[in-house]
Amino acid sequence: MDRSKLFEWLGVITAILYSLLVALNIGAEFVGFSLLLISSFLIGVWAYWGGHRGILILQLFYASAGIIGMFRWF
Repeated sequence: MDRSKLFEWLGVITAILYSLLVALNIGAEFVGFSLLLISSFLIGVWAYWGGHRGILILQLFYASAGIIGMFRWF
């Protein structure tokens, strides 16, 4: 697996974990938003390397949402 695919799939996995932690409402929201931030970084790097500008902009928004969520739940 090349580096680009690794970033893509690690980003997908962390996004799935984020979604589950927040949806389960078990008090792990801070961890979930941290995973969202990590996911947006990983997928953002993948998008930049691949020239996927729309996805890159979307990941900047998700990173902002992750930071806001972390501050609100801290």
